[in-house]
Amino acid sequence: MSINIEGFIKSKGFLASVDNYKDAGTVLAGIPFDATTSFRPGARWGPQAIRNVSEVLEEYSPYLKRDLAKVPFYDAGDLDLLPGRVEENLKLMEKAADVILKDNKKPIFLGGEHLVSYPLIRAVYRHYPDLLVLHFDAHADLREDYLGEKLSHATVMRLVAEAIGPGNIYQFGIRSGTWGEFAYGQEETNFFMDEILSPLEKLVPYLSNFPLYISLDIDVLDPAYAPGTGTPESGGCTPQEIFKVIQLLKDANVVAFDLVEVCPAYDQSDLTAVLAAKIVREAILAWG
Repeated sequence: MSINIEGFIKSKGFLASVDNYKDAGTVLAGIPFDATTSFRPGARWGPQAIRNVSEVLEEYSPYLKRDLAKVPFYDAGDLDLLPGRVEENLKLMEKAADVILKDNKKPIFLGGEHLVSYPLIRAVYRHYPDLLVLHFDAHADLREDYLGEKLSHATVMRLVAEAIGPGNIYQFGIRSGTWGEFAYGQEETNFFMDEILSPLEKLVPYLSNFPLYISLDIDVLDPAYAPGTGTPESGGCTPQEIFKVIQLLKDANVVAFDLVEVCPAYDQSDLTAVLAAKIVREAILAWG
C-alpha cells in the first residue's frame, strides 16, 4: 500500500526506495529549508539533488556488505514548508519527525540548512530522553545569536545544547567558529577540534549504550571533495573518514540521522550531491 505522509510532497525517490510505507523500517524525508543561511543560499534544493544523482550508485555497499534491496526504506518526499515563516516551519518539521517516530520508523532527513536539525532533534529527544547527539561539522554552530537572530544555522547546536544539555553533544571535525564558541564547546560539550576518527574510536564502547542522533553537515568534508555547500571551510576530512565513521557506528543504536547543507548551485559536476547520496546509502544500510 502506497501512503503519502501528511505534509510531504512526493517526488522522484532515492535509489531503490519502495512504495510501501507500512512495511518500510526507515523513512527518508527531505527538509527543503534555507531561510537563515548566512553566506550562499540554495540548500533547500539539496534533498532533490541528492535523489536525482542517487541512480549513479550501486545498491550494494562493499564497505558494509549489504544491499539496499534487503533494507526496505520509503522516501516520503519533501516537507511542504511555508515561505519566509521560520518559526512555523520549525514546528512543521518537529511535527513531521514526531509522526515518523510514532509509526516506529527510523528517520533519515535530508536538508536544507543546519537549523533544521534543531526541531528534528527536539522530536527525537521526546521519544528517547537519554539521547546523545553526534555532530560532524566544520563549524561549531554554538553562537547564542547570529546578527541578533537566535534561530540560525549558526546557532543550531547552542539551541540543541539548551534543549538536551551540552554534555550530551559530541562535536567532531570542528575547525571554524568565534572565540566564544570554542570556549563554550571546550568547556561544555564534548568538543574535538579537527579530529574525527581518533576520538570516535575510543568513544564507541560508551556511545553504544545510548540512542544516538547523528547530524552531518556536508562541510565537515574538505571543499575539495564537497564544494557544493553554503559555507565551505578548508582543512576538512576525506570521504573515506566519513565512511569509516559509519562503519564504526554500524552496530550502535542510531535512532535518527540527518545530512544537511548540500547546496547544488555551487556544486561542480554534482560531486557533492553524489558524495551525499553515497553517505545516505551507507547510512540506510548501517542503521536501517
